[in-house]
Amino acid sequence: MDTKTDRLIRKLRLRHLELLVTLSETPTMRGAAVRLHLSQPAISKMLGEIEDCFAARLFERSHQGIVANALGSSAAFRARAVLNELARATEDVDAMQSGVTAVLRVGAPSVTAAVPAAIVRLRKRMPGVAVQLREGRVHELIHRLLEGELDCVFGAITPELISSDMIPLLEPVVLLKDELCVLASASNRSVAGRRRWQWADLQSAAWVLPPKETLVRQAFITAFLNSGVTPPEPVIEAMSSVTIGTVLRKDPSLLCAVRLEHALDEVARGGVLRIKVLPQVVLPSFGLFFRRDGMARPAILTEFADAIRSVSGAIASKR
Repeated sequence: MDTKTDRLIRKLRLRHLELLVTLSETPTMRGAAVRLHLSQPAISKMLGEIEDCFAARLFERSHQGIVANALGSSAAFRARAVLNELARATEDVDAMQSGVTAVLRVGAPSVTAAVPAAIVRLRKRMPGVAVQLREGRVHELIHRLLEGELDCVFGAITPELISSDMIPLLEPVVLLKDELCVLASASNRSVAGRRRWQWADLQSAAWVLPPKETLVRQAFITAFLNSGVTPPEPVIEAMSSVTIGTVLRKDPSLLCAVRLEHALDEVARGGVLRIKVLPQVVLPSFGLFFRRDGMARPAILTEFADAIRSVSGAIASKR
C-alpha cells in the first residue's frame, strides 16, 4: 500500500465517502446539507478535508452550485462502490446468521434460460446459498456491478459494451455463442412441412417480436434488409418469454424471432418447433462478467461460473 493510500485510509471516514456520493448527485451544497442532515459549514469543512486527502480539487464551485469535475466523478464512483460493498457485507452477515451459507447477487436480462438453469445447478451443489436475481438491461446491470451492487452479470458482449470505457474494468469468464432463431407452433402447417426457408419467404408472416431497441429485433430487421425486402412489422410486440410462448401455442398462425437459448427452452416445453431460416444470423456472444479488482473470488462465484459453463455447454450441444 502506497503512502497516499495509507493516508486516505487513516484520514477519510465513511461520512466523507457518503458526502462524495451526495455531492456528485446534488447540484448545491445546500441540497447536500439537507440530504445528509448537516449544516452547510459542516459540508464545506468535510469537502475541504476530502480534497486535502486526495491533494486535488474534486468539485467546481460557482454561484449556480457545485459540480464534480473528472477527478471528483471518479472518486465519487469509487466511493459509491465502497458504500455498496459495505451494505452488501451487512446483508451477508445478517443472512448467514439466519442460516444461509452464502449470498449471490447476479444480474441478467429477463429473457435468458441459462441463468435460471445455472442457479438450479448451483443450489444442488451448494444447498445453503441464497440467490438474488436482478433483471434488466445489460448496460444498466454492468453499472450496478461496477458500483458494487451485484457480484456478476450475464449479458451480451455488444459492440457498444466493447467500445465503452467499462471494458477494462470487467473480466468476462464464460462465453456463449448466440444466433437468431425463428419459432412456430407445432400445429402451424404452413411452415412445419418445409425444412429450409429464406428470410424473404417469411415477409408476409404474422410476427411476434421484441421492441426495436433490442438486439434480437435489430438483427431481425437486418436479416430482411440483407435479403432485399422490407422488414415486416410485428402483430404482437413483447419481451416476456411467458407471453411469447403462450401466444405461439394458442395462435398457430404466428412466428416469433428469439435468441438461441430462448428457442431451445420453448422447444423443450413442447408444442413449439424451430424452423430453419437462411442465411444464419449471428448475435453477439454472451459472457459472465465480474469486476476486475484483483481480488480472489469467493467460492460461490467460482461455483456459479462453473454452473454457467455447464449450462452453456449443454446449449451449445443442441445447436
